[in-house]
Amino acid sequence: MSINIIQGAALVCLGWSCVVFLLQLVGITKLYRNHTSPLPPPASPSLPENEVPHVTVIRPVKGVEVGLYKCLASTFRLAYPKSKLSIRLCVDSESDPAYPVLCQLVADFPSFDAQVLVEEEDPILHGRAGHVNNLGPNPKIRNISRAYREAKGDIIWIVDCNVWVAKNAAGRMVDKLFGFQPTNGGGCDRTTPYKFVHQLPLVVDLDNNTPSGASPVGKSSSTEGQSLLPSTVTPNSTTPENQSQGLLAHGGRLEEMFMSTTHAKFYGAINAVGLAPCIVGKSNMFRKSHLDAFTTVSSNPLLRSSDSTRGTGIDFFSSYICEDHLIGDLIWRSSSPGYKNHGLVFGEVAVQPMAGMSVAAYIARRVRWLRVRKWTVLAATLVEPGVESLVCCAYFAFAVTTLPWFNGVFGVPQTWSAMACLWLGSVTIWMSIDRWLTSKLFRLQSLDVDEDTPFFARGTARQGGTAQRPFREWLAAWLGRELLALPIWTRAVLLGTTVRWRGRQFKVRMDMSVVEVEDRKSRAADVAGGSKPRPRVAGSPDSKDRVD
Repeated sequence: MSINIIQGAALVCLGWSCVVFLLQLVGITKLYRNHTSPLPPPASPSLPENEVPHVTVIRPVKGVEVGLYKCLASTFRLAYPKSKLSIRLCVDSESDPAYPVLCQLVADFPSFDAQVLVEEEDPILHGRAGHVNNLGPNPKIRNISRAYREAKGDIIWIVDCNVWVAKNAAGRMVDKLFGFQPTNGGGCDRTTPYKFVHQLPLVVDLDNNTPSGASPVGKSSSTEGQSLLPSTVTPNSTTPENQSQGLLAHGGRLEEMFMSTTHAKFYGAINAVGLAPCIVGKSNMFRKSHLDAFTTVSSNPLLRSSDSTRGTGIDFFSSYICEDHLIGDLIWRSSSPGYKNHGLVFGEVAVQPMAGMSVAAYIARRVRWLRVRKWTVLAATLVEPGVESLVCCAYFAFAVTTLPWFNGVFGVPQTWSAMACLWLGSVTIWMSIDRWLTSKLFRLQSLDVDEDTPFFARGTARQGGTAQRPFREWLAAWLGRELLALPIWTRAVLLGTTVRWRGRQFKVRMDMSVVEVEDRKSRAADVAGGSKPRPRVAGSPDSKDRVD
């Protein structure tokens, strides 16, 4: 009986590992075919002006991120008709350190329809006719709500402030959304449009990674020439503090590794297969008319009558913290005949520069990511350790050294030493493939570059771009990422439900809504003052740090 159970478990492990290997093969194939050579020019920007869709670009901003000016400026340098482009830079208050940068951007590009929208001036939330609790506690939704409501045209493109997009990104996103296909003769064919399109995010760690033959950032007389790095972070830093931290100071390298290996492979594979929604909120485009209809109770049978109190459009998700997935999931599940669900714009990468991240910050970031996803995609979260190299290869090695067929046909010994050797060999092959894949992805050969392209988006194959990681340095990051994967998952999924996001603490409920809670310092201050601390729940009078 026990032998049957063990062999049954081995069969499950074999099936699982083979599925993971197959998904990786699909993802790697799609990435290689679409990210290793230049893409044809998009069709939509060349259409007659009255046929070019109007796009409202919404960029939520919180604080001064690495390379903030250059990332936001990439929106103004898109090869898309200016008359069909509206840009909205959103920030919660004028006291935010990023506010002067946003104002400078609008001043530097006066010919664009660009505005800086401040949450504190949103009439829905403040003023005589507004109230701070008209929206839930999600800070990103509160930030961009006005830009969404007042958007020109039907196309909404939400792009995080910390990512850089190439000049043809808007055209290719619109092409995918509308089903435009450029022809060899410069014309345009039509195919089935999508309801939702997005980009693959890729992180580039700037610590100890400067452009070849140039200073980290060229200086100019405007804000555009500001350093890509915060004043407290410099490339090739050799301060005593950084030296003492050693490997613990290189969390950005781990994030870069995760986004270019495990995340990129499975993100590409799941979107290629198209069996379920798989998105992150870095760069997403959809139709306002679709989202408004899908969040209206009377027009969407998927909704409950109680959902009528949640508002429509973006506001519908203001009480939930994993809004990117929830928006994509609702659009996926809602019926719209004649449209495909989600489309990943392969080859058009959203590049996120990063610097100064410690290993502790990387762990906190991954824990937050997993916790906000825990109740939104529970099954996928629970099996996630099984897609990581060390665990998946252990499943495979256990199956091959346990099932009699492998012993009878291939003579595989059924011993622990054979299992260890097979595991080590599988992990080594996995690692080698990851090394090859990252070297291809970071060449960024599918991106269009020009004189305005920052060095971190030029790739390793172009002059003035980033340098390829030496193998020993790359291997250290790969091993660190893989060894931390299971402990991070355990802490995130099994040992807590709170996340810290945009400077505020939230508890994630099982229904995917969030409760804003006070941190320990605020709670201690309340207790010392004689008041009873209370959690801030979506819709309660103190659900925001500030009140109207």
